[in-house]
Amino acid sequence: MEAIWSTITVALGLEAEELNAWQMSLRAVIVYILGVILVRLGDKRFIGKFAAFDVIMAIMIGSVLSRAITNPEAFFAKLAAAGALVAMHAGFAALAYYTDWFGSLVKGNSRKLVIDGEIQWDAMKRSYISEKDLKGALRENAGVNDVSEVKEARLERSGNIVAILKNE
Repeated sequence: MEAIWSTITVALGLEAEELNAWQMSLRAVIVYILGVILVRLGDKRFIGKFAAFDVIMAIMIGSVLSRAITNPEAFFAKLAAAGALVAMHAGFAALAYYTDWFGSLVKGNSRKLVIDGEIQWDAMKRSYISEKDLKGALRENAGVNDVSEVKEARLERSGNIVAILKNE
């Protein structure tokens, strides 16, 4: 166990005076994965119309690149970490495209909020969407005031609420 911890300590530069490019890149990859997990555990409305891994990429790349600009040491290591993030994001996007289970893991799934004019209260509760939020989205996106006119409404992976009307 001590040998494993020693390897982790060296790989992440936990006791190093200065990080090298590999250590900074490995840290970037670990923080990226943890960030995606944390954002996915959060509310869909927190990230709006973006997938969790897109939000984390934007935040992290901005942070790493700003440090490369403002911090005098390890300029190339910070650029390497930013490159590792971009490569990881491309890998995640490709995996999400080619494998449904991974796409669902990092982007989530849609959730039915209304079926044949009936509000699905369990789905509403799991999504933290109030009846007022639902009705506002139906007015905005489908032009209806009455839930009974809706054949199906879903909270999409993007965070949008999309409705199919009964007469369509």
